[in-house]
Amino acid sequence: MIVSIVQFYENVWSKHKISQSVEDTEAQLVLCFAAKEILQSDTIYGIVEAKFPQAAIALCSTAGEIYHDIVQDNTLIAVAIQFSDTRVETASVNIRDFNSSFDAAEQLIRQLVPEDLAYMLVLSDGGLVNGSELVKGLHAGAGKVLVTGGLAGDAAKFKSTLVGLNQKPTEGTIVVIGFYGKKLLVAHGSKGGWDRFGLEKEVTRSVGNVLYEIDNENALALYKKYLGTDAENLPGSAFFFPLSVTIPGAEKPVVRTILSIDEANNHMKFAGDVPVGSKVRFMKANFDRLTAAAATAAQHASLPNELKPDLALLISCVGRKLVYGPRIDEEVELVSETLGKQVPLVGFYANAEISPFNNGGPCQLHNQTMTITSFYELP
Repeated sequence: MIVSIVQFYENVWSKHKISQSVEDTEAQLVLCFAAKEILQSDTIYGIVEAKFPQAAIALCSTAGEIYHDIVQDNTLIAVAIQFSDTRVETASVNIRDFNSSFDAAEQLIRQLVPEDLAYMLVLSDGGLVNGSELVKGLHAGAGKVLVTGGLAGDAAKFKSTLVGLNQKPTEGTIVVIGFYGKKLLVAHGSKGGWDRFGLEKEVTRSVGNVLYEIDNENALALYKKYLGTDAENLPGSAFFFPLSVTIPGAEKPVVRTILSIDEANNHMKFAGDVPVGSKVRFMKANFDRLTAAAATAAQHASLPNELKPDLALLISCVGRKLVYGPRIDEEVELVSETLGKQVPLVGFYANAEISPFNNGGPCQLHNQTMTITSFYELP
């Protein structure tokens, strides 16, 4: 597995110094992460295709691009991969063609041949797709095959996102990339690092990802009460105070980011479902714990027998980027130190992340985590 990390800036391609010598015409898979405004260009897909004419090309809009150990905005970065014995197959659907995100996910996976399927990467629209239903459908279709990925971003505007496969990116697109063969090792890690506070409460009224009542009280009013003076800065401060949600039947909680506050109708909209009966606790940012969590995610994504990954794919949450502010590079720098500075890193800041818990199981929808997938192809 040979990996090259490049960026396209001011109409010029440049290669990161950590890159290996992948010939553009030999790349089999190219993943592009870019600001939405760049992907809206009518010419950008053609530019990428011209550089990598034989590759399957997936493109995804972001809330920030991870270019090895730095975080950038308003750029296009790409990783070009050449495999020795692994092959890839791709498929895509558009959510507008389905009644639900669950149905879209199942149809998406049905397009992949199941024999020798080792791993699936999913890049999804982050605005029109219900992420909770998406991961349920992915699990239903994938079975025990490892699935990781993320939902596209749009610079924390939460208006619309773009994803594409072998064509100009569009709203509503979901892409899956299947990796086949027995020589590919894939490891994953995901960790948040947020502090819980207050008593555990129960969701008593919600519809999908819209929360109305907790313990039979108006959820928005209760949320403001817990935030105290920080409530004055809503909706912006909501990113600093997500919700820990233990869904009925689940053993572990997931984190849910508040996307918007509706003052007129007294409810909150989250990045994933908050079903009735869920146990919830409020959370707040702890800078040191966020940074430590990034290192923990990298440790879980480490490979056995001290093998160094050929590539690590980082998908972190836009909420973390807002908390870190100008110190955002510290998160990816620590991941680089943990995995080894010679390991190429690439990725993006997302509206949500997809990964199993660190001890395995089905894929989950996460918010406010650093999620890492590392790859190594056996010789």
